[in-house]
Amino acid sequence: MRYRILHLIPCGPSILLATAILFAAAQDQPPQPPPQQAQTAKPQLTPEQRGDIYMARRMYREAIEAYQSVQPPTAVILNKIGIAYQQMGDLDSAKKMYERAIKLNKKYPEAINNLGTIHYARKSYRRAISAYKKALQLNPDSASIYSNLGTAYFARKDYRRAVECYQKALSLDPDVFERRGTAGVLLQERSVEERAKFHYYLARVYAQNGRNDLALFYIRKSLEEGFKEKNRYLEEDVFAEIRKLPEFEEIMKIEPRVL
Repeated sequence: MRYRILHLIPCGPSILLATAILFAAAQDQPPQPPPQQAQTAKPQLTPEQRGDIYMARRMYREAIEAYQSVQPPTAVILNKIGIAYQQMGDLDSAKKMYERAIKLNKKYPEAINNLGTIHYARKSYRRAISAYKKALQLNPDSASIYSNLGTAYFARKDYRRAVECYQKALSLDPDVFERRGTAGVLLQERSVEERAKFHYYLARVYAQNGRNDLALFYIRKSLEEGFKEKNRYLEEDVFAEIRKLPEFEEIMKIEPRVL
């Protein structure tokens, strides 16, 4: 307990005695505890927030149940349900969810992109390309969608357009190829049939952008996965700076794996 210093003034004996008694009483009082702070109630999670947590934990069935409790469902919720179904391998249900999301919001690029990944997974590359182009019209700054479009072109062996899309994706997001997905946009699995050649083209894109560490990484992966045109790394101008690095010489000792 804190006390203020009082200025003494002349006074009679009775007043002094009363003052002394009051002071002594104050000294004998135990210190009073501070008033209890009211406990704040923990905020309740919304069904969408619970679903997002389940998605992060890869508990897709639980995520779907949480999202489905949002009524009426929004385009965003339907898109998230579609992603959960797709992660479970249920492409039919995922496709229905994306289509419902697009029906609610015809200018929803994330759902249109994700519908494109369904076409890609079913090897309908032309329809996938069409979906990605439509999504890019709505969101021209999406590195993820450009990456998907490039992979669809690659699947059709249109390597020139694939590289152009990869280059554009990299200019928008330098780490686009090193992450799995972003903000409701489902990136395609890199399960392309010609993985060795796919990694060769990624090495080219990184070399063109001066990302020598990643260029070396994908050169190595391409050789380990059976890339037969090893001389490209020794002859093409795009790899001129890479060839000066000591790590390049070590990588070139790798013999392409026999497929």
